[in-house]
Amino acid sequence: AQRLDGTDHAPGTPRAPEVTAGAARVTGEPVAGTRVPLKGVRGAVADKLTRSRSEIPDATCWVDADATELMRARAAMNASGGPKISVLALLARICTAALARFPELNSSVDTAAREIVRHEGVHLGFAAQTDRGLVVPVVRDAHTRDAEGLTAEFARLTEKARAGTLTPADLTGGTFTLNNYGVFGVDGSTPIINHPEAAMLGVGRIVPKPWVHDGELAVRQVVQLSLTFDHRVCDGGAAGGFLRYVADCVEQPAVLLRTL
Repeated sequence: AQRLDGTDHAPGTPRAPEVTAGAARVTGEPVAGTRVPLKGVRGAVADKLTRSRSEIPDATCWVDADATELMRARAAMNASGGPKISVLALLARICTAALARFPELNSSVDTAAREIVRHEGVHLGFAAQTDRGLVVPVVRDAHTRDAEGLTAEFARLTEKARAGTLTPADLTGGTFTLNNYGVFGVDGSTPIINHPEAAMLGVGRIVPKPWVHDGELAVRQVVQLSLTFDHRVCDGGAAGGFLRYVADCVEQPAVLLRTL
C-alpha cells in the first residue's frame, strides 16, 4: 500500500484517513498555475471555434500533391517583371475555380429555416497569425480577382492584421477559408471550419520528397492539402471532387486554363 504522501505504509501502524477527491475540492484551495482570461481576440476565437465544433458535423479528407509545376509557373511569372505573385494567391485562384465547379462548398446552413444557402460570390477568408492571436481577414469577391489582385489584397489585409487595424467589415462575411499552416513548418492538419462557412482548405508546407514522376523515382516539391467540410451541405463525393480538382491544378496549372 502507498500513503498519500508517497511513502510505504508499514503493517500494523495506524493508517491515515483516506482523502477523497471530493473532500479535496471542498477546501476551496486555488489550483496552482497562471490564469489567462479568455477575452479579446483570444476569447472571440475560442467562442467561434467552440460553436463550430458543437454545431457543424464536419469531416476531413486530404491528399498529397506534386507542386513542382506550380512552383515553376510562379517562378516564371515572377521572372517576367511586375508585382511578385505569392503562392497563397495562386492557391486562392485555384480555390475560386474549384468552388465554381463545386458551389455546394461555398455555402452556409440556415438552421432556423433548415435551408442550405449557396452564395453567389466567393468572399475568401485566410487565416493570419498575429501577436494578438489568430484572425481571418476576408478578400471580397475573390472570384473576380486575378493572381496579381489577390496578391495585393492579401498583402494589404495582412499588414492591417499585424498593425491591429482590421475593421469588423474586414473580418466578417466570408464564405470559404484558406488556411496556409505550412508557414509554421508543418505538413498537415485537420482545420476547424470558420463558422458559419461550410468548408476550409488547409495547405501544408511545400518540401522536396521522393515521388514517382513519369514512372521514375524523382525528388519533387510535395504539399499536403486537407479539406474540412460540413457534411450537411454535401457528401464525400463532392468534397473529394473539389479536393481532387484543387490537387490537379496544383500538379498541372494548365488545367486552370480550361476554366479561364
